[in-house]
Amino acid sequence: MARSAILNVMVSAAIKAGRSLTKDFAEVENLQVSRKGPADFVSKADLRAEQIVFDELKKARPTYAFLMEEGGEVTGTDGQHRWIIDPLDGTTNFLHSIPLFAVAIALERANEIVASVIYNPVLDELYTAEKGGGTWVNDRRRLRIGGRRHLADAVVCTGIKTQGTANDSLQLRQLAAINPAVAGIRRSGSISMDLAWLAAGRYDAVWEAGLAPWDVAPGLLMVKEAGGTISDFAGSPGSVWNGQVVAGNEALHAALLKQLRPIQ
Repeated sequence: MARSAILNVMVSAAIKAGRSLTKDFAEVENLQVSRKGPADFVSKADLRAEQIVFDELKKARPTYAFLMEEGGEVTGTDGQHRWIIDPLDGTTNFLHSIPLFAVAIALERANEIVASVIYNPVLDELYTAEKGGGTWVNDRRRLRIGGRRHLADAVVCTGIKTQGTANDSLQLRQLAAINPAVAGIRRSGSISMDLAWLAAGRYDAVWEAGLAPWDVAPGLLMVKEAGGTISDFAGSPGSVWNGQVVAGNEALHAALLKQLRPIQ
């Protein structure tokens, strides 16, 4: 795969931030087990990674705007382009030494995601996508979404929020309805990795609610470029703003949506 100049910039930023996270990840097991200590450590790791991504992208494209999980919005003078960044998607996994987390970056042009990178530094899996150019892993293999057609054969993935959040009771009702209809349900703890693995055919479908734009933006393009369908729970086209994701190949997307729609 030959990367474009803009994708090279994004990959470089993600890998550099990933190296920082890998160093911090190696120290997690040595932390004192207390709520304040580990949480503070992870926050600093997150902020370091975000600063690296910001500095690299700002240097390469100084006129572009930013939307970041930690740093919020930074205006640009370009008027058309904006970086959407999650420097550590999978914070709880990181804190517990579970190697499922990622640096996730998307480029929005005129309100459309046109390029994205999801990088897991521990597994050394680099997922990239560009509008019209497909989805790739480690620049070597072009990805296609899985071909299973029936929910009974499908392994699906979701996110389960902590108790007391706005979506927890809804998700429990969804789980109760979908669990008997599928071959299995998984919960990885990183929506970016979920959508990348959906594009790679490891998962057959994904659904989740309560998501932020930086959770959705990088994976949204990867699913589309791998031949998948992505929408909200009402079936409207996938957006980084509506906080909901239902994704899979055309058949499984429709079947999963049919299960979800009646659940309020």
